[in-house]
Amino acid sequence: MPVVDEFTHELFIFFNGFASWENSVIRAGNLTVAEAHAVEILGTYGPINMKNLAQKLGVTTGTTTVTVDRLEKEGYAQRESVKEDRRVYLITLTDKGKKAFAEHHKYHNTLTEQVLSILSAEESAQMLAILKKVNAEIF
Repeated sequence: MPVVDEFTHELFIFFNGFASWENSVIRAGNLTVAEAHAVEILGTYGPINMKNLAQKLGVTTGTTTVTVDRLEKEGYAQRESVKEDRRVYLITLTDKGKKAFAEHHKYHNTLTEQVLSILSAEESAQMLAILKKVNAEIF
């Protein structure tokens, strides 16, 4: 099997495994995958405007607006206007949102620890460097 095909196959297995794992974690709560991803970004980066949140999610601002509307309705996030420009809103997590972030992030860390537990220190460092390179160049 050519290396590109083998690599594609392994990426496919990894992506599907990760997506399945994440869906099962999210189903245990009451957020959708899109909402959980928005909460993860807000919890990681803090207050952020709609445009930057959309960029980090890799979706349109329209899609992000729908997600933030739902998060706001359910009490996970809130919009705060910026004093310097009333047209701009920062999205922030509420206490309920911060709790959801901590819970979801804990699951991510557990999975990461599982992955790291089967790699040597050198392999972990190599994998981290490779992921950073791919993320910087492609995503």
